[in-house]
Amino acid sequence: MKLDMTMKVMIVDDSGTMRNMMKNMVANLGFQNVIAASDGADAINKLKEQKIDLIISDWNMPKIDGMSLLKWVRNNPVTKNILFIMATAQGDKTQEKAVKDAGGNSHIAKPYTEEMLKEKIDEIFGLVDKSSPEKRTPKMMNGKVQMKIGHIQITDHLTLGILKHQINTGEVSPRFFDLETLCMPGWNPVQEALEKNTVDGAFVLAPIAMDLFGFNVPIQMVLLAHKNGSVFVRNSLYNVDDYGEVKNFFRYKVIDIPHKMSIHNMLAHKYLTGLGLKPGVPGQQNAINVRFEVVPPIQMPKIMKENNNVGGFIVAEPIGSNAIAKRIADLQFLSSEIWDNHPCCVTAMQKDFIDAYPEAVFEFTSLLVKAGKFIENHQDMAAEIAVSFLDPQKTLGLTTEVLKKVLSTPKGIKMNDLYPVLEDLDSIQRYMHDFMDIGVLIDIEKFVDLRFAEAACR
Repeated sequence: MKLDMTMKVMIVDDSGTMRNMMKNMVANLGFQNVIAASDGADAINKLKEQKIDLIISDWNMPKIDGMSLLKWVRNNPVTKNILFIMATAQGDKTQEKAVKDAGGNSHIAKPYTEEMLKEKIDEIFGLVDKSSPEKRTPKMMNGKVQMKIGHIQITDHLTLGILKHQINTGEVSPRFFDLETLCMPGWNPVQEALEKNTVDGAFVLAPIAMDLFGFNVPIQMVLLAHKNGSVFVRNSLYNVDDYGEVKNFFRYKVIDIPHKMSIHNMLAHKYLTGLGLKPGVPGQQNAINVRFEVVPPIQMPKIMKENNNVGGFIVAEPIGSNAIAKRIADLQFLSSEIWDNHPCCVTAMQKDFIDAYPEAVFEFTSLLVKAGKFIENHQDMAAEIAVSFLDPQKTLGLTTEVLKKVLSTPKGIKMNDLYPVLEDLDSIQRYMHDFMDIGVLIDIEKFVDLRFAEAACR
């Protein structure tokens, strides 16, 4: 069976930027009849006038949001069978379940790629098997387990890159494992890989890992990936002094964040709330004056350069410093200025892998700790390794000079102490749960297996 590329697809999003991005994605996939609606109310009016075959809708919108639109579609005899994909910043497992319970055919969390959207469309039209991929079974070769670890293209994951380099050059020869690293296009593929057990572990945002654990995905955290390391930048098109005070500059502007379940979301919320602003995502009940939008980290500079309504973004390095070097952005603050020595990304591993190969996990965490200390003591060499590890296809345009600056910034990223502080992780989940209504509360002591960090760090 082939898709009918002449079917009528409706895109619903109240953000003009996101609406255009979604329209371009759908058009690039080959669909010829794509219409757009600016919110749920606009979508309903268009649904009353014409036949629609597929709806791809944002969730957080004023007037009528995506969930209300979905319920209206399912309760209307004329529209009840329209296929519906919720494409939204609501990326946590609680919201995914809510979409399913309301009759949504699928859910895709921002930020996503054309390939990810195509996969969702193919699934709901029955063109691919919706069942989970086969669970990974690690293999033993020459007495070593073949360990597969996922990551993305940010400095936060450089200890993994340093360790891989040391293994490849023969400087380090692990006794219990061989290392395979998997560079992934964004946080959602990392989350899915952990959930479906197609990797043995991953460097991942702490709130994502905690949310998965809260929904009984059998993973555990074994080590921090770093401390600090993110940056908030503002659009260089503007002179902030023209606004009198920073609060006036950010009011009614868009701030891009990399994922809903991120320390970046929390720190941006904390900072802007401290200015007396009301940041968040739009919705029927939300009176906000700073809008958060979730976009892929590597696209943030380009999106801000092309959209003057974007006031800034908060992201892991080196993306912010690279944007500053290219004069797209100006520095607003380093994340450590809001919370010094804060955790962000963690090393999470499958519980089955930990139980089956504890010697490999002990050795892996120990070597990561040593790699972190190597970075602190050999920043120039680490920067050279980082360019090839983080930008192997030269798509980010990274330079050793930018990486050296990132690694040497006094209040920047730190990798010489990767021991998890349970109280810090608890502070993240409680702020997000209590003040932002995000995620579920978990037992941090069960989530973190401290045995490995104890051995590696102390």
